Amino acid sequence: MTTKNFIKFLDLNAINRRFEPLLSQTIREVVQSGRYLKGEQTAGFEKEFAAYIGTKHCIGVGNGTNALEIIFRAYLEMGLLKKNDEVLVPANTFFATFLAIINQGLIPVPVEPELPTFLLKATAIAKLINPRTKAMVMVHLYGRNAYHENIHALLKANGILLIEDNAQAVGSQFLERKSGSLGDAAAHSFYPAKNLGAIGDAGAITTNNNQLAEISRALANYGSLTKYQFTYSGTNSKMDEIQAAVLRVKLPYLEADNTLRNRMAIRYISQISHPKIQLPQPANPAEPYQHTWHLFTILAAERQRLMTYLRKYGVEAAIHYPVPPHQQPAFEKSFQGHELPLTEKIHRETLSLPLHPALQERELEFIIDRLNRW
Repeated sequence: MTTKNFIKFLDLNAINRRFEPLLSQTIREVVQSGRYLKGEQTAGFEKEFAAYIGTKHCIGVGNGTNALEIIFRAYLEMGLLKKNDEVLVPANTFFATFLAIINQGLIPVPVEPELPTFLLKATAIAKLINPRTKAMVMVHLYGRNAYHENIHALLKANGILLIEDNAQAVGSQFLERKSGSLGDAAAHSFYPAKNLGAIGDAGAITTNNNQLAEISRALANYGSLTKYQFTYSGTNSKMDEIQAAVLRVKLPYLEADNTLRNRMAIRYISQISHPKIQLPQPANPAEPYQHTWHLFTILAAERQRLMTYLRKYGVEAAIHYPVPPHQQPAFEKSFQGHELPLTEKIHRETLSLPLHPALQERELEFIIDRLNRW
């Protein structure tokens, strides 16, 4: 395959072209309406997304990080959390998960994941629970459903809030329930690269808790539910009408896109056979999980050499993520002396392969063939 046929890691142009001409027509209608914030598109998306996830409430906000921060802030206002409470969080998540916790005056406690799932086990969580532990962020990392009944039972027995970071896993399921409805509240991201992506940035909060929903909606609107009356010292985080309209166009196609992603992931898992490549654990049909494969991540001890090799043959791979949160300069003082060897191995060796609904069959075959020839 020549450079002319270069396989991008993610081709957003190709992905979004599949929704034309409806996508452009819908955007044009919003522009011509003259209503760009807090209009019928946002209200419509909130209703439709809540129904899709299976929760009573959906609050559209500016982005996924805001969604997580507002959930924590709402729990602080409700008195269910207080400053300096500890929040359990996967050590191998994206930086923003830690940031949302720290920005609300809470203390993130990193938990080592396991391989080959990249997710947490109840036994690892149980070792870190103490009287200061008041919440846990369950990150459905890479689109892999991280929920387990054992984890939920453990948290419930200890009075610990379960908050889902569903930024990468919209549409994942446990039995008949969607991720985003499995805990007490959930944060969603609609960053353009996500399985359900906007054409700018946007996020949402889902929950069945009436009080949490009301306070979250107020906090996202400067702290106000009634115009010019401010109950809380909030923030300004709104989903704009264009993003809501785009998401409404795409939402009906999400299940089909996720099914396609799953088929591609199964092809990778069943056909990549190189001994120096460690594959993610396949979904076991006997288990009640459905993953959405936002990212397909492998482990390779010789990652840089593999990336260079793939690039030579016109395949773009990506690293999610090169440096774990506890080693970031911003958190240098907070996690000084922390040793998380498995997390560090994952971040040192992880490599994401192209996987998206616009990836062609011949491109998928070419990537698999080149990996096996490495």
